[in-house]
Amino acid sequence: MALSSKGREHEHSFKIKQNWRSPARDPLNSIVKSSIRIPSMPKFKENIPLAKFANYRIGGPARFFFEAKTESNVAWAIAEAKARKIPCFVLGGGTNLLMSDAGFDGLVLKINISKIGAKGNLITAGAGITMAKLTNFAARNSLAGFEWAGGLPGTLGGAIRGNAGCFGGETKDNIKNVRSFNMETMRFATRNVMQCGFSYRTSFFKKHPAEIILEATFRMKKGDEKKISAALREKKEWRKTHHPLEYPSAGSVFKNVPLSKIVDRRSKEYRLAIKDRTIQYQGSSFSVKTDPIPVIAAAKLIGESGLSGMKYGGAVISPKHTNFIVNSDNATARDVLVLIAIAQKKVYRKFGVKLEPEIQIIKAAA
Repeated sequence: MALSSKGREHEHSFKIKQNWRSPARDPLNSIVKSSIRIPSMPKFKENIPLAKFANYRIGGPARFFFEAKTESNVAWAIAEAKARKIPCFVLGGGTNLLMSDAGFDGLVLKINISKIGAKGNLITAGAGITMAKLTNFAARNSLAGFEWAGGLPGTLGGAIRGNAGCFGGETKDNIKNVRSFNMETMRFATRNVMQCGFSYRTSFFKKHPAEIILEATFRMKKGDEKKISAALREKKEWRKTHHPLEYPSAGSVFKNVPLSKIVDRRSKEYRLAIKDRTIQYQGSSFSVKTDPIPVIAAAKLIGESGLSGMKYGGAVISPKHTNFIVNSDNATARDVLVLIAIAQKKVYRKFGVKLEPEIQIIKAAA
C-alpha cells in the first residue's frame, strides 16, 4: 500500500532485477540501487525444528531458516527468498502463534533486531527486543507509559502488529512512529501512529503482512523508577496467579468480544452495561471491562459453554483460564485446532457470538 509523499515520513527502496531462468545466486548482485550498503550474508539454515522457537512447543521443521539482526539482514534474506521463489514467514518471539505440524515449506525469517536507546522522553527499540527488556529499560530510565505491559510475553514487533494490550493499555498508546520493510516492493517506510492504523488487536501491519516491522519510537513521560517498577511487578504477579503459565501455550487464543457485538451501542442497555460494569445475556452474567473498548471476556463465554477442562489429544482448555488452550502432554497443532473449532461452535450455538482467534495460525506454506 503506497503512501503519499506528504503522508510518509521516510522511504527508500531496493530495486531488484532478476533472471528467473538462471540458478539462484546472491541477490545482492542484482540490486542496482540501494540507500544502505548490505554486506554478504551467511547461508540459510535448513530443516530447523520450529517447536523450539514457539511458546506452544509445537511445530514441524522450516525448510529454510534465517535470523536477521539488522535491517540489511532483512533486505538480503527477502531478496534471496525472491530469487529462490520460496514463500517467507516472519517470526518474532513465537508467543502468539500456532505452527503447523508439517512445519513451513519456505523461509522462516526470525527478526532479532534488539537494539534499544533513549533520548529525552523518547525510546527507540528494535522489533526483536522482548517486551520484558523494553519495559525494564523504561523503568531503569524513569520513563512511564509501559506499566500496563508488565509480564507481557513476546517481542515488540509482535506487540505492534497485534496492538497487544491489557489492563486498559495498548501498544499504540505511546507510539511516535514505526519503521518497516515491505517484502513485495522492497521499500523501507516510517509511519506515524495515525498511519499505523491501530484498532482493537490489529494494525496496518497485521492487515498488510508484507510489511516487516523493524523498529519503533515511543513518546514516554518522566516518572519515578520505583513506582514504575512496582506497577510492572504487580502486573507480572497477576499473570502468575490468573494464567496457566506452568504449561506451554500461546496466551489468549481468542479476542475478547466487543460489547457492541451483543447489544446495540445506541441502546439504553449498552449504556447501563458500561455504567454497571455488568450485563445479563442469554441467561448468564458477564462483567464488562475496558480493554480499552468495552468488552466481555472470551474466557467467560467459553466457560459458560461448559468447556473448562475439555481435552483433545495433548491439548486442554485450561480450567485456570478458559481462553488458554495449553499443551499439557505433547500436543500437536491439530489437537489445538480441534479445540479451537469446538470452542467456536459451542459458543456460537449458546450465545450467537463468533469467537475470533487472537493467535496467528500458520499453515505449512503461505
